[in-house]
Amino acid sequence: MYSIKRTHSQDPDFRKLVQGLNEDLAIRNGEANDFFMQFNGLDGLDCVVVAYEADVAVGCGAAKQFDAATREIKRMFVLPTQRGRGIAGQILAELERWCREQNYQKCVLETGQKQPEAVRLYLKSGYQIVPNFEPYTDVADSICFEKALHETSRPASQS
Repeated sequence: MYSIKRTHSQDPDFRKLVQGLNEDLAIRNGEANDFFMQFNGLDGLDCVVVAYEADVAVGCGAAKQFDAATREIKRMFVLPTQRGRGIAGQILAELERWCREQNYQKCVLETGQKQPEAVRLYLKSGYQIVPNFEPYTDVADSICFEKALHETSRPASQS
């Protein structure tokens, strides 16, 4: 069983997981990684969740202000040894709940073609592919998504 903690961007467990995420993305993105990293700072992330198995941090995600009605999902990551257990779906569902509680109307996010497991998660969780938004409008490898946050939205199914 996993537990989810709401926290902030200074949380040491979150920061350690983000370090793992950055290492993973550097390998996947190759030379393009510097471009993407400029948009992945931790400032402005006031909606952060960390998933735990027992007392071990195994995954994280965050949301930040995109516009007055929208939050952008950022820094989603699950340790490679913990993948395929539904943790990312639980993290995403908790972020969506938190955003709804703050009266946001939708969530948006950007991921890349080199993260097929992320693309599957977002499609399975009810996100729709939309035209790339700034600063990704001309980035061929980027895929942007959005999801309306209705009270009837269901948490992501666990697999």
